[in-house]
Amino acid sequence: MGSIRLDLVGKIHPEPIDQFDRLPDSILLFIFNKIGDVKALGRCCTVSKRFHSLVPQVDSIIVRVDCVISDDDPSASITSVDKSRHPVSSFFRLFLGIFKPLQSLTQLMTPSSRRLPSIFQDFDCDNERNSVTHHSPTQVLKNFNEIKILRIELPSGELGIDEGVLLKWKANFGSTLDNCVILGASSVMTNPNRVGDCTASCDVSNSNRGHGVENDNGSIPDSFYTNGGLKLRVVWTISSLIAASARHYLLQPIIAEHKTLECLSLMDSDGQGVLSMNKDQLEELRVKPLSASSASKRTLVPALDMRLWYSPHLELPNGMVLKGATLVAIKPIEQSKKEAVGLDVNWVASAFEEPFGTAAKMLVKRRTYCLEMNSF
Repeated sequence: MGSIRLDLVGKIHPEPIDQFDRLPDSILLFIFNKIGDVKALGRCCTVSKRFHSLVPQVDSIIVRVDCVISDDDPSASITSVDKSRHPVSSFFRLFLGIFKPLQSLTQLMTPSSRRLPSIFQDFDCDNERNSVTHHSPTQVLKNFNEIKILRIELPSGELGIDEGVLLKWKANFGSTLDNCVILGASSVMTNPNRVGDCTASCDVSNSNRGHGVENDNGSIPDSFYTNGGLKLRVVWTISSLIAASARHYLLQPIIAEHKTLECLSLMDSDGQGVLSMNKDQLEELRVKPLSASSASKRTLVPALDMRLWYSPHLELPNGMVLKGATLVAIKPIEQSKKEAVGLDVNWVASAFEEPFGTAAKMLVKRRTYCLEMNSF
């Protein structure tokens, strides 16, 4: 009689079924890859033994760096993300001869406020003792063994530019710099007279030409060379290249450890700079080690061939106005010599997302200026 009662209870109140247990591993991995964020994946590990065993197989990872700790002072606490105090905001000291290498970027640190499973113990935080353990992305990623796509995001750009100034760069590396595109403007504003129709746009454009704002033949005005405009663009260019080469140098351990990597990018939340490496470029670095700069912890920048386009006033279709708009396309001289005569501007114009992609496409239609830069 008792056994019959138990059977009836079991039929009326069946044991709950975990629906996730009914999903195949391939579906769970698809979900984890959509999550991507390394901290969120760490929390997923705490859910079950099955999740804990599957997370290390994720092949698409995002590492968001919460803070950067300078190694100038071993006892220094976490630095603020405030750009005015950013440890690498001193890029513009380069021209004064007191440039400091990007030491702070050699320790990209990420804290956590909760205890995570063993796979992510690099994030441990003991609140009772008010101590936090910090580790680099290299250490955080060591337990992932099938990464194909990796994106690392810094809390802010390295270049401490003035408010209102536009500076964006995108660089591609193999064992050394493959190419780099830099877009800058001394100020960015919105045209108050633009009402969304062609008439207003044409009126403003004609008015600008009448006041000498826009030079029809695309030539750089003489004042550009005398008022510090050229010097500022050179600072932008060198600073962007140093930032890119420092990021590239710091990626070596990750690239060496994760042989499955096919796409790697290191960017910042400000959208200032993006370093990218595809499958062929990653393999090139594994086969041909990079040449490091003797002065600082960064990859040596080779001798460069540069193309520069400039417009004192560039109005975009959406009403955005770039004052002193400058576009610089950079390739190693040796690479330029091997390529066909003439510059393929397609890779330049497609380097940035809108509306800045449109700005690049407009600038490359103007007069081109050629420059060269020695290795540094």
